Amino acid sequence: MFPMISKFNNTFGRLLGEMCIQDIKNFHIQSAITTLNSEGRASSSIKDALGNVTRCMEAAKNNNIIAVNPCFDIRLPWPSKKRLSRFLNQEEQEKFMTTAENNWYYEMFYVMFNTGLRVGEVGGLKWCDVDFNEKCIHVNQALSTNYVKGVKHEKLTTLKTPNSYRRIPFIGNVEEMLRKQKEKQKRLKKNLGERYRGKGDFDNLVFCTTMGSPITRYVAEKEINKVVDAINYEETFVSVKENREPLPFDKVYSHALRHTFCSRCFEKKSHQKLYSS
Repeated sequence: MFPMISKFNNTFGRLLGEMCIQDIKNFHIQSAITTLNSEGRASSSIKDALGNVTRCMEAAKNNNIIAVNPCFDIRLPWPSKKRLSRFLNQEEQEKFMTTAENNWYYEMFYVMFNTGLRVGEVGGLKWCDVDFNEKCIHVNQALSTNYVKGVKHEKLTTLKTPNSYRRIPFIGNVEEMLRKQKEKQKRLKKNLGERYRGKGDFDNLVFCTTMGSPITRYVAEKEINKVVDAINYEETFVSVKENREPLPFDKVYSHALRHTFCSRCFEKKSHQKLYSS
């Protein structure tokens, strides 16, 4: 038996028995998953086990032990959870920005709404990528965050597709917001001195936290949630005064700001290639 098979014996071993790896077919894997699901095993546990099996089989294939990886084309017995593509209409966008006026990340929100930058691209944007002479932003890298044995690692990485490398012209007050951000960041660096956390590759980032750290997805979504909570708090107060039911402001994920930018472009029938999918 191929040595790596032991990685998934605890979950699949009981169902696959003592089968040699060469004898395991697609329908064996499919049957095992269906059985585990019917027994009430957590979908996350089954997914993790299937991932181990897949990697094991791929290694066996690369070593010419099997010709085909039987783990592909597997149908999972639970529906995938797809998040609806939320975007803000014009009124919601204006309310969001009005509420965020005194937020440290106001300029960042404005730039996201008016460039379609992904949160990783915003986090990885450097001042050398901002061309005030040509009035544009060059998207060249993104901020990546992952955890290894519970330790957070942040780094600047390449973009996911060739089309992601692009030039975005300044729209609306983007230039003004970037200049304000630059001055605000200079003051922050002066006030914090050695305590400023943006070091090395992160020293030249356009957007940062109040301590100079990079803007991760977690930071962006936490601050977006604060704005949404403030909107809903105000709406609750006003609805009580007006003796009516409150109109909730739906949850906003960071990617919704990109979707909103796309929607504004479509509404204005803009055919400029300002963003990539």
